[in-house]
Amino acid sequence: MAAVFLITLYEYSPLFYITVISLCFVVTAAMVLGWFGFDVPVILRSSDETESVLPAPEKRMVQVTNPFALEMGSSGLASVTEGVSLLPCCLEPCVLSCYWGCGVHALQGALQTHQHGPSKLTTPHLFQEALHFQYHHCQSFHISGEDREEHYTKMPADLGITDFGLLPRERYPVVAVLTLAESEARDTYNIVASVTVVHVPDDKYSLSARILFQYLLTAQGNMYELKPLFMSAESKGLSEATDPDRSTEAPPETQKREPRKEEKEKMPGMEVEEEDWSEGKGKDCVVCQNAPVNRVLLPCRHACVCNGCVHRFQHCPICRAFVLESFALFQQPHMEEVEEE
Repeated sequence: MAAVFLITLYEYSPLFYITVISLCFVVTAAMVLGWFGFDVPVILRSSDETESVLPAPEKRMVQVTNPFALEMGSSGLASVTEGVSLLPCCLEPCVLSCYWGCGVHALQGALQTHQHGPSKLTTPHLFQEALHFQYHHCQSFHISGEDREEHYTKMPADLGITDFGLLPRERYPVVAVLTLAESEARDTYNIVASVTVVHVPDDKYSLSARILFQYLLTAQGNMYELKPLFMSAESKGLSEATDPDRSTEAPPETQKREPRKEEKEKMPGMEVEEEDWSEGKGKDCVVCQNAPVNRVLLPCRHACVCNGCVHRFQHCPICRAFVLESFALFQQPHMEEVEEE
Protein backbone atom coordinates (compact mmCIF):
# COMPACT_ATOMS: atom_id res chain seq x y z
CA MET A 1 0.00 0.00 0.00
CA ALA A 2 2.82 2.35 0.89
CA ALA A 3 4.62 1.49 -2.33
CA VAL A 4 1.48 2.28 -4.33
CA PHE A 5 1.20 5.62 -2.52
CA LEU A 6 4.79 6.55 -3.27
CA ILE A 7 4.42 5.58 -6.94
CA THR A 8 1.25 7.65 -7.19
CA LEU A 9 2.99 10.60 -5.45
CA TYR A 10 5.95 10.31 -7.80
CA GLU A 11 3.75 10.19 -10.95
CA TYR A 12 1.13 12.82 -10.15
CA SER A 13 2.58 15.25 -7.56
CA PRO A 14 5.62 17.57 -7.39
CA LEU A 15 5.64 17.06 -3.62
CA PHE A 16 8.01 14.14 -4.12
CA TYR A 17 10.66 16.41 -5.59
CA ILE A 18 10.09 19.01 -2.86
CA THR A 19 10.51 16.32 -0.19
CA VAL A 20 13.76 15.02 -1.68
CA ILE A 21 15.23 18.52 -2.02
CA SER A 22 14.21 19.40 1.54
CA LEU A 23 15.78 16.22 2.87
CA CYS A 24 19.04 16.96 1.01
CA PHE A 25 19.07 20.50 2.39
CA VAL A 26 18.60 19.27 5.96
CA VAL A 27 21.41 16.72 5.60
CA THR A 28 23.75 19.31 4.05
CA ALA A 29 22.99 21.88 6.75
CA ALA A 30 23.62 19.31 9.47
CA MET A 31 26.97 18.40 7.92
CA VAL A 32 28.03 22.06 7.65
CA LEU A 33 27.05 22.83 11.25
CA GLY A 34 28.78 19.69 12.42
CA TRP A 35 31.96 20.64 10.55
CA PHE A 36 32.08 24.06 12.24
CA GLY A 37 31.23 22.66 15.67
CA PHE A 38 27.63 23.93 15.58
CA ASP A 39 28.98 27.46 15.33
CA VAL A 40 28.60 30.00 12.59
CA PRO A 41 31.74 30.64 10.53
CA VAL A 42 33.41 33.95 11.33
CA ILE A 43 32.92 35.27 7.81
CA LEU A 44 29.12 34.83 8.16
CA ARG A 45 28.83 36.68 11.46
CA SER A 46 27.42 40.17 11.50
CA SER A 47 29.12 43.09 13.19
CA ASP A 48 26.31 43.19 15.78
CA GLU A 49 27.59 39.94 17.28
CA THR A 50 30.97 41.43 18.24
CA GLU A 51 29.56 42.55 21.58
CA SER A 52 29.37 38.92 22.71
CA VAL A 53 32.96 38.06 21.77
CA LEU A 54 35.05 37.00 24.73
CA PRO A 55 37.89 39.48 25.30
CA ALA A 56 41.42 38.27 24.73
CA PRO A 57 43.36 37.86 27.98
CA GLU A 58 45.72 40.67 28.89
CA LYS A 59 49.42 39.88 29.13
CA ARG A 60 50.91 40.86 32.45
CA MET A 61 53.79 43.28 31.86
CA VAL A 62 56.36 45.07 33.98
CA GLN A 63 58.59 48.00 33.08
CA VAL A 64 62.36 47.76 33.35
CA THR A 65 65.13 50.11 32.31
CA ASN A 66 67.07 48.89 29.29
CA PRO A 67 70.46 50.65 29.14
CA PHE A 68 71.29 49.26 25.68
CA ALA A 69 70.23 50.05 22.13
CA LEU A 70 71.93 49.02 18.89
CA GLU A 71 70.98 49.81 15.32
CA MET A 72 72.48 49.45 11.89
CA GLY A 73 74.58 52.43 10.86
CA SER A 74 73.73 54.55 7.84
CA SER A 75 77.21 55.17 6.49
CA GLY A 76 78.30 53.14 3.46
CA LEU A 77 77.44 49.68 2.21
CA ALA A 78 78.07 46.73 4.52
CA SER A 79 79.86 43.59 3.43
CA VAL A 80 82.17 40.95 4.88
CA THR A 81 85.21 42.41 3.14
CA GLU A 82 84.36 46.09 3.70
CA GLY A 83 82.93 45.82 7.21
CA VAL A 84 79.74 47.19 8.75
CA SER A 85 78.74 50.30 10.68
CA LEU A 86 76.84 49.99 13.98
CA LEU A 87 75.13 52.70 16.02
CA PRO A 88 75.02 51.97 19.78
CA CYS A 89 73.07 54.16 22.20
CA CYS A 90 73.70 53.46 25.89
CA LEU A 91 72.60 55.12 29.10
CA GLU A 92 75.83 54.14 30.85
CA PRO A 93 79.42 53.57 29.70
CA CYS A 94 79.44 50.28 27.80
CA VAL A 95 81.71 47.97 25.85
CA LEU A 96 80.70 46.99 22.33
CA SER A 97 82.26 43.66 21.33
CA CYS A 98 81.88 42.57 17.69
CA TYR A 99 82.53 38.87 17.03
CA TRP A 100 83.06 38.12 13.34
CA GLY A 101 82.29 34.58 12.20
CA CYS A 102 80.83 33.49 15.53
CA GLY A 103 79.74 29.84 15.55
CA VAL A 104 75.98 29.29 15.68
CA HIS A 105 76.27 26.42 18.18
CA ALA A 106 78.83 28.38 20.18
CA LEU A 107 76.43 31.30 20.59
CA GLN A 108 73.57 29.01 21.55
CA GLY A 109 75.81 27.32 24.08
CA ALA A 110 76.85 30.69 25.53
CA LEU A 111 73.24 31.76 25.98
CA GLN A 112 72.47 28.43 27.65
CA THR A 113 75.44 29.00 29.95
CA HIS A 114 74.03 32.36 30.98
CA GLN A 115 70.64 30.84 31.75
CA HIS A 116 71.75 27.70 33.55
CA GLY A 117 75.41 28.19 34.42
CA PRO A 118 76.81 29.43 37.74
CA SER A 119 78.28 32.64 36.25
CA LYS A 120 76.38 35.20 34.19
CA LEU A 121 77.71 36.83 31.04
CA THR A 122 78.22 40.32 32.41
CA THR A 123 81.65 41.15 30.90
CA PRO A 124 83.28 40.69 27.48
CA HIS A 125 85.82 38.28 28.97
CA LEU A 126 83.12 36.00 30.36
CA PHE A 127 81.32 36.08 27.01
CA GLN A 128 84.48 35.10 25.15
CA GLU A 129 85.02 32.17 27.49
CA ALA A 130 81.40 31.07 27.05
CA LEU A 131 81.91 31.11 23.28
CA HIS A 132 85.04 28.97 23.73
CA PHE A 133 86.73 31.47 21.40
CA GLN A 134 84.89 29.99 18.42
CA TYR A 135 84.99 33.10 16.24
CA HIS A 136 87.36 34.49 13.62
CA HIS A 137 87.94 37.98 14.94
CA CYS A 138 86.85 40.16 17.87
CA GLN A 139 86.88 43.97 17.87
CA SER A 140 85.90 46.06 20.91
CA PHE A 141 84.80 49.67 21.33
CA HIS A 142 84.32 51.68 24.52
CA ILE A 143 81.03 53.57 24.39
CA SER A 144 80.30 56.48 26.70
CA GLY A 145 76.84 57.38 27.93
CA GLU A 146 76.72 60.42 25.63
CA ASP A 147 78.21 58.68 22.60
CA ARG A 148 75.83 58.71 19.61
CA GLU A 149 78.41 58.07 16.92
CA GLU A 150 78.53 55.15 14.51
CA HIS A 151 81.32 52.64 15.01
CA TYR A 152 82.84 50.85 12.06
CA THR A 153 83.93 47.25 12.54
CA LYS A 154 85.82 45.22 9.97
CA MET A 155 87.46 41.83 9.79
CA PRO A 156 91.22 41.93 9.04
CA ALA A 157 92.02 41.34 5.38
CA ASP A 158 94.91 39.03 6.23
CA LEU A 159 92.41 36.41 7.41
CA GLY A 160 91.43 35.91 3.77
CA ILE A 161 87.71 35.39 4.58
CA THR A 162 85.29 36.68 1.95
CA ASP A 163 82.19 34.64 2.80
CA PHE A 164 80.75 32.27 5.40
CA GLY A 165 79.66 29.50 3.05
CA LEU A 166 76.34 28.40 1.61
CA LEU A 167 73.09 28.04 3.50
CA PRO A 168 72.53 26.62 6.06
CA ARG A 169 75.51 28.26 7.70
CA GLU A 170 77.47 27.25 10.76
CA ARG A 171 78.59 30.78 11.60
CA TYR A 172 76.93 34.16 12.02
CA PRO A 173 78.61 37.03 10.17
CA VAL A 174 78.61 39.38 13.19
CA VAL A 175 77.45 39.02 16.78
CA ALA A 176 77.48 42.38 18.57
CA VAL A 177 77.46 42.26 22.39
CA LEU A 178 76.90 45.30 24.61
CA THR A 179 77.94 45.01 28.26
CA LEU A 180 78.17 47.55 31.05
CA ALA A 181 81.70 48.83 31.57
CA GLU A 182 81.38 49.73 35.26
CA SER A 183 80.68 47.27 38.06
CA GLU A 184 78.47 49.78 39.87
CA ALA A 185 76.16 49.95 36.86
CA ARG A 186 75.86 46.15 36.80
CA ASP A 187 74.47 46.30 40.31
CA THR A 188 72.01 49.03 39.31
CA TYR A 189 70.43 47.58 36.17
CA ASN A 190 68.55 44.33 35.91
CA ILE A 191 69.58 43.99 32.24
CA VAL A 192 73.34 43.40 32.09
CA ALA A 193 73.98 42.53 28.43
CA SER A 194 72.51 42.86 24.95
CA VAL A 195 73.26 40.33 22.20
CA THR A 196 72.54 41.29 18.58
CA VAL A 197 72.98 38.94 15.62
CA VAL A 198 73.70 40.92 12.44
CA HIS A 199 73.62 39.63 8.89
CA VAL A 200 76.28 41.07 6.57
CA PRO A 201 76.18 40.25 2.81
CA ASP A 202 79.05 38.40 1.16
CA ASP A 203 79.89 36.65 -2.10
CA LYS A 204 77.69 33.63 -1.35
CA TYR A 205 74.65 35.38 0.16
CA SER A 206 73.85 38.93 -0.98
CA LEU A 207 70.91 39.69 1.32
CA SER A 208 71.24 43.27 2.57
CA ALA A 209 72.66 43.93 6.02
CA ARG A 210 70.10 43.74 8.81
CA ILE A 211 69.53 42.74 12.40
CA LEU A 212 68.36 39.14 12.68
CA PHE A 213 67.88 38.68 16.42
CA GLN A 214 68.26 40.72 19.58
CA TYR A 215 68.36 39.30 23.10
CA LEU A 216 68.54 40.91 26.53
CA LEU A 217 70.33 39.07 29.35
CA THR A 218 69.42 39.78 32.95
CA ALA A 219 71.41 39.48 36.16
CA GLN A 220 69.10 36.65 37.29
CA GLY A 221 70.01 34.48 34.29
CA ASN A 222 66.89 35.16 32.22
CA MET A 223 66.94 35.84 28.49
CA TYR A 224 64.37 37.88 26.60
CA GLU A 225 64.03 38.33 22.86
CA LEU A 226 63.37 41.82 21.55
CA LYS A 227 60.76 41.97 18.81
CA PRO A 228 59.58 44.97 16.80
CA LEU A 229 56.02 46.24 16.88
CA PHE A 230 54.13 46.93 13.66
CA MET A 231 52.90 50.50 13.62
CA SER A 232 51.25 52.70 11.04
CA ALA A 233 53.49 54.65 8.70
CA GLU A 234 51.58 57.79 9.67
CA SER A 235 53.24 57.62 13.10
CA LYS A 236 56.71 57.61 11.53
CA GLY A 237 57.47 60.97 13.05
CA LEU A 238 57.16 59.59 16.55
CA SER A 239 60.62 58.12 16.35
CA GLU A 240 63.80 59.14 14.60
CA ALA A 241 64.95 55.57 14.07
CA THR A 242 63.17 53.41 11.52
CA ASP A 243 64.69 50.37 9.86
CA PRO A 244 63.15 50.06 6.35
CA ASP A 245 64.81 46.70 5.75
CA ARG A 246 62.73 45.10 8.49
CA SER A 247 59.39 46.34 7.21
CA THR A 248 59.14 43.82 4.37
CA GLU A 249 56.62 41.67 6.24
CA ALA A 250 54.03 44.44 6.25
CA PRO A 251 54.70 46.95 3.43
CA PRO A 252 52.11 49.57 4.51
CA GLU A 253 53.74 49.76 7.91
CA THR A 254 57.11 50.38 9.50
CA GLN A 255 58.71 48.68 12.44
CA LYS A 256 60.17 50.83 15.18
CA ARG A 257 63.45 49.48 16.41
CA GLU A 258 64.88 52.12 18.76
CA PRO A 259 64.19 51.03 22.34
CA ARG A 260 63.17 53.64 24.88
CA LYS A 261 64.66 53.87 28.32
CA GLU A 262 61.64 52.08 29.69
CA GLU A 263 61.12 48.74 27.95
CA LYS A 264 58.01 46.62 28.30
CA GLU A 265 59.14 43.27 29.69
CA LYS A 266 57.08 40.15 30.23
CA MET A 267 57.28 38.00 33.30
CA PRO A 268 60.11 35.40 33.52
CA GLY A 269 59.92 32.64 30.95
CA MET A 270 58.37 34.85 28.31
CA GLU A 271 59.65 37.26 25.68
CA VAL A 272 60.07 41.01 25.66
CA GLU A 273 58.05 42.98 23.16
CA GLU A 274 60.10 45.94 22.04
CA GLU A 275 58.16 49.19 21.68
CA ASP A 276 58.82 52.77 20.82
CA TRP A 277 55.82 54.98 21.29
CA SER A 278 55.85 58.65 22.25
CA GLU A 279 53.52 59.53 25.09
CA GLY A 280 50.14 60.86 24.08
CA LYS A 281 51.05 61.03 20.39
CA GLY A 282 49.84 57.64 19.19
CA LYS A 283 47.86 57.38 16.00
CA ASP A 284 44.09 57.15 16.32
CA CYS A 285 42.54 53.70 16.70
CA VAL A 286 41.90 52.09 13.30
CA VAL A 287 38.43 51.02 14.47
CA CYS A 288 36.82 54.01 16.20
CA GLN A 289 39.23 56.72 14.96
CA ASN A 290 38.67 58.59 18.23
CA ALA A 291 40.89 57.19 20.98
CA PRO A 292 44.68 56.88 20.72
CA VAL A 293 46.25 53.52 20.00
CA ASN A 294 47.26 51.85 23.26
CA ARG A 295 47.00 48.11 22.64
CA VAL A 296 49.40 45.65 21.02
CA LEU A 297 47.81 42.45 19.74
CA LEU A 298 49.63 39.15 20.11
CA PRO A 299 51.02 37.16 18.41
CA CYS A 300 50.92 39.41 15.30
CA ARG A 301 52.27 42.45 17.27
CA HIS A 302 50.10 45.03 15.50
CA ALA A 303 49.63 48.23 17.54
CA CYS A 304 46.39 49.48 16.03
CA VAL A 305 43.49 49.62 18.53
CA CYS A 306 42.56 51.52 21.67
CA ASN A 307 41.59 50.18 25.09
CA GLY A 308 37.88 50.27 24.27
CA CYS A 309 38.01 48.46 20.94
CA VAL A 310 40.44 45.70 21.87
CA HIS A 311 37.67 43.66 23.54
CA ARG A 312 35.44 43.70 20.45
CA PHE A 313 37.53 41.51 18.18
CA GLN A 314 38.85 37.99 17.99
CA HIS A 315 40.86 38.85 14.88
CA CYS A 316 43.39 41.58 14.25
CA PRO A 317 41.79 44.38 12.17
CA ILE A 318 44.99 44.64 10.11
CA CYS A 319 46.04 41.08 9.27
CA ARG A 320 42.98 39.06 10.46
CA ALA A 321 45.13 36.81 12.63
CA PHE A 322 43.56 35.38 15.78
CA VAL A 323 44.22 37.52 18.85
CA LEU A 324 45.46 35.35 21.69
CA GLU A 325 46.62 38.09 24.05
CA SER A 326 47.19 41.83 24.22
CA PHE A 327 49.11 44.28 26.35
CA ALA A 328 48.91 48.02 26.94
CA LEU A 329 51.57 50.46 25.81
CA PHE A 330 50.65 52.70 28.74
CA GLN A 331 48.63 52.04 31.85
CA GLN A 332 45.11 53.48 31.83
CA PRO A 333 45.55 55.74 34.92
CA HIS A 334 48.54 57.35 33.24
CA MET A 335 46.52 58.01 30.11
CA GLU A 336 43.75 59.60 32.14
CA GLU A 337 46.22 61.95 33.80
CA VAL A 338 47.51 63.02 30.39
CA GLU A 339 43.99 63.76 29.19
CA GLU A 340 43.25 65.85 32.30
CA GLU A 341 46.34 67.96 31.69
